[in-house]
Amino acid sequence: MSTWLVTGGAGYIGAHVVTALIASGRDVVVYDDFSAGLDRRVPEGVPVVRADVHDRHALEAAFADHDVDGVIHLAAKKAAGESVDIPLYYYRENVDGLLSVLESMQAAGVSHLVYSSSAAVYGTPESNPVTEDAYLKPESPYGETKVVGEWLARDCGIAWGLSWVALRYFNVAGAGSDALGDNSVNNLIPMVFEALERGERPRIFGEDYATPDGTCVRDYVHVADLAEAHVYAAAACEVGGSATAFNVGRGVGSSVREVMDMVSEVLDRDIAPLVVERRPGDPDATFAATDRIARDLGWRASRDLREMVTSAWSAWQATSSAP
Repeated sequence: MSTWLVTGGAGYIGAHVVTALIASGRDVVVYDDFSAGLDRRVPEGVPVVRADVHDRHALEAAFADHDVDGVIHLAAKKAAGESVDIPLYYYRENVDGLLSVLESMQAAGVSHLVYSSSAAVYGTPESNPVTEDAYLKPESPYGETKVVGEWLARDCGIAWGLSWVALRYFNVAGAGSDALGDNSVNNLIPMVFEALERGERPRIFGEDYATPDGTCVRDYVHVADLAEAHVYAAAACEVGGSATAFNVGRGVGSSVREVMDMVSEVLDRDIAPLVVERRPGDPDATFAATDRIARDLGWRASRDLREMVTSAWSAWQATSSAP
């Protein structure tokens, strides 16, 4: 079985991808600078390379030392709002970082890539569910860097035979285990938990959107389902690759209000969210067409919103109570 190097493998999503790859019988190497990753997320016995993706010498040494066949590239910065304020940082981290990985792969003869992309490449879609063929019009430097990353993978596929798949994540939530919870305050469900922990009311940013209940609608996918999608993508690369991008979502839209209601149900108390002004740049609704990934890779999400919130809450409590 092949060996995959996972950049950002100690992060929230990365750790779930590592777990799924191991379960599939593949060997894994975690490559992480631990700027956001956590040691406790790395399974015992998995080799770890502590280095930055800009360090080509470290990358090429990792490829040689561990006989790497492919890379799953997750290491990136991902806060769209922050990217508007510091675009050069986002281009350096996300575009230059991927460029370094690809140059090192080419030099080492590593020819399989699964690239972590994002639904942010679509911006505000003209219609939902949004298909992979929709016009790409990102509305933040973060989204722009993800488009450029897809272009880089495509061009390397043409130029030197890179076998690649890009996965456009929608809204990732939940936890595969209590040890692998999401600690990012940029994501809705952890934001709700953090507010409750502080004794505050969680906030809903606007309730005058053109949606059934007036709050934004998004496609939420369980992180364990997302991780399994990476295994399907890796398998496709191993046999020649699809050389395309796939949406990774449930194909179902859930409103912010519905997520808040589900949190209230799971916690068995009214969390009484507070409606505040809209945030700039939030589209009314975005949810995925998932026919292509089901047809071409055989993957479908299987976990629902309740499982996302329940697992996220369990992991949050376990982390909060840890010494």
